[in-house]
Amino acid sequence: MRPLLAALSAFALAGCATAPRPATVARVDLDRYMGRWFVISHVPYFLERGKVASSDYYAPRPDGRLVNDFTFREGSVDGPEKTWHGVAWVTDTSTNATWKVQFVWPFAVTYKIYALDPDYRWAAVGTADAGLLWILARERRLAPADYERAVAELRAKGIDVSKLALVPQPAE
Repeated sequence: MRPLLAALSAFALAGCATAPRPATVARVDLDRYMGRWFVISHVPYFLERGKVASSDYYAPRPDGRLVNDFTFREGSVDGPEKTWHGVAWVTDTSTNATWKVQFVWPFAVTYKIYALDPDYRWAAVGTADAGLLWILARERRLAPADYERAVAELRAKGIDVSKLALVPQPAE
């Protein structure tokens, strides 16, 4: 848990950068966005190194915020499953595309939805400055054409995708 605290501190500081901020999607239907999202690729950073078969789960909470659970295995898709329990809340209710995510109080990180499939089959999300990115999908596998579309949408917004790395997922 201590590395998580350090990472969140770094994320908070990264959010203070002065680089231009890429635009989010115009609107997110939160009901459709809720549920399990598998991590297809990400910009690796120390907290996610060695983590495979990872996914995020979002669900409404009675207090109006959102459950944000990150589930993963370490080193091998056959390893024991672990979950970090967090909370999220929408900070831009006009679009629902900007959130805060918190795994350790009082540190919260900005979460932006930069690209979203019209059928909610995949999403591309990242930190406020897009320094960290994740391509998520409803299934453990994402068709190459869909993956390329997500990457192309990020590139079109001026987001550097050169550091994206695939995350191993188990065969279904």
